[in-house]
Amino acid sequence: MENNDVPEIKSRLDIVELVGDYLKLRKVGAGYQALCPFHTEKTPSFYVSSERQSFKCFGCGAYGDIFTFVMKMEGIEFREALKILAQRAGVKLREANPELKSERDKLFEICEKATQFFIKQLKSSQQGKKSSQYLLERSLSQESIKEWRLGYAPDTWNGLMDFLKKEGFSLDEIKKSGLVVQKENTQTCYDRFRGRIIFPITDLQKRVIGFGARVFDPEGKTETTAKYINSPTTLLYSKSNVLYGLSRAKLSIREKDQIILVEGYTDVIMSHQAGFLNTVAVSGTALTPYQLKMLKRYSNRLFTAFDMDQAGSLATQRSIKLAQEQGLLVRVIVSPKEGSDPAEIISQDPKQWEKAVQSAKTSMEFFFDIAFSQHSKETPEGRREITGMLIPLIASIDGQIEQAHWVQELSQKMGVDEKSIFQEMGKVSFEEEEEKEESLSEVSILSRKEKLERRILGLLLSRKEKKIIILKKDLDLFSPAIKKLIDLAQQGQIDKIKAKSRKVANFLNVLEVNLEREGIEEEKEIDICLRELKNLDTRTHLEEISKQISEAEQKNQIKKVQKLIEKFKKFGESLIDN
Repeated sequence: MENNDVPEIKSRLDIVELVGDYLKLRKVGAGYQALCPFHTEKTPSFYVSSERQSFKCFGCGAYGDIFTFVMKMEGIEFREALKILAQRAGVKLREANPELKSERDKLFEICEKATQFFIKQLKSSQQGKKSSQYLLERSLSQESIKEWRLGYAPDTWNGLMDFLKKEGFSLDEIKKSGLVVQKENTQTCYDRFRGRIIFPITDLQKRVIGFGARVFDPEGKTETTAKYINSPTTLLYSKSNVLYGLSRAKLSIREKDQIILVEGYTDVIMSHQAGFLNTVAVSGTALTPYQLKMLKRYSNRLFTAFDMDQAGSLATQRSIKLAQEQGLLVRVIVSPKEGSDPAEIISQDPKQWEKAVQSAKTSMEFFFDIAFSQHSKETPEGRREITGMLIPLIASIDGQIEQAHWVQELSQKMGVDEKSIFQEMGKVSFEEEEEKEESLSEVSILSRKEKLERRILGLLLSRKEKKIIILKKDLDLFSPAIKKLIDLAQQGQIDKIKAKSRKVANFLNVLEVNLEREGIEEEKEIDICLRELKNLDTRTHLEEISKQISEAEQKNQIKKVQKLIEKFKKFGESLIDN
């Protein structure tokens, strides 16, 4: 590349505008603030300076210019970030040596050529035309088929492979793209996708990186064939890191501040066709934390629309928990017609789908529906299953009023006293009384630190075979009440305190029983929890220093800022990798 490409691109682009396409920025003083996209946080510590044309996170330490930001956000190398930003800036790059192309460039070319091949087959081959007609019968429009670049893979062993070879690609390059498979213990290779409708999968720059393929077998000759298959993991594509349709949906997601997450490719296409442009789908895998972090860049309001059969229900429950861990607000879209997916509902009546989205259930409403529909409250076994599912969820709610509402709801549905539910939840806090006895107070909101403290205490209590000793320097991380109980447990005095206080006994018993159900390795889990507790303590210090740095910068206290940054770095180095 020419040496003046970088400064030329920088001169044409504004970092605030660029970052604003990824994150929701808020004007603060002379700069802008947002939640950092590179680590999980609830309080914004990510700052963008228009004057300096740079960004910095005082939480995780990430900083840089427009190139660094795009590299980190997209997970790409400088060369690719340069191309993306050059295109955005309208700067034409010249290759230092056009003959030298990176492996990634080759794979992008192969995926693009393959897409063109599949599109041509959809239009021209006999089976391709039949599959095209099938898509039209499913209410996909010709415009959608063209826009989403749908294609057809002929039912031949090497049609695509021969085409790509003629285009100048080596067999080794084609194999790296995942488009051909090498037969085990032989040199024989054949096309991965055969007799299937093809859905190209793109990155955020709309470049094809992989494919989803649906079997097209109108005569039902291959009943044992998987309905959908995907490209394998390649240098470009990993199904756990990709969301189908996100390149097209990201602007609408930001505008509406809402994500609609579905399961199928046609669900996404039909949704966009009907005007639900904020819809994306998982790419042949269960929802992953990486995908959720990617979605959170654009909105923290997630509406899921998965199948509601038993497998779909479990997938939704898992997705809700993962999303809530990432700090997203979750609602569940319930199909107005049981057994119908979004594409089917939209094809019949888009307004029905719009109404379903508008009346989406909260996560707790969904869990209550699942619990009471799958188990009978009239039998002891059913009651145990219902309370076993719902009580931990209610206990995890960060909000006393909302928590009390769901306790009341469960109390009424089950016909039990609210106090019994609170007691089972184990949501209690300790206060020292004048007699030095620990007792339980009113139900309180538990922070992550408090949850970790109680988990470690429960693990110590459930460890029967061999005592685990928490060192004094680590004990100082705990709140006074829990610290005292851990100390008593390590001295073998816990039974005495249980006998002295019924409330403490109930609380400790709940902790111990819950952990026994998990069947985990106590020693290993204690070590993990302690590491996280130390990191939480360190991050508390880092947040305080970040605030001090921000205040010092506003007052233009340069020397103080430098000292605080050094202090920040030292604390940052003490963070423990989990």
